[in-house]
Amino acid sequence: MGTMNDTADSILLAAAAIPPGQVASYGDLGRVVGCGPRLVARVLSTSGGGTCWWRVVRADGTIAAPLVAEATRLLADEGVVVVDGRIDLAKYRAEQD
Repeated sequence: MGTMNDTADSILLAAAAIPPGQVASYGDLGRVVGCGPRLVARVLSTSGGGTCWWRVVRADGTIAAPLVAEATRLLADEGVVVVDGRIDLAKYRAEQD
């Protein structure tokens, strides 16, 4: 059985694997790693910004309110269009293995 640190490392690696110009939901990463979306969100929020957290969004494509301005700017730099704090997952969702 893995430790919490192993799970956190796996979450950060999964987030780092999202290509520029694409996004994934917290649940997408949770399914890859084998944990729930809330744990994914908690690990990303406490990682000190050391990974591409702006490429991870809610299941409906929205960005958490405190992060909208910065995430929108970072995503725009990668060619992802954000409208009213929401990303079109059908267009920008990364392929999951």
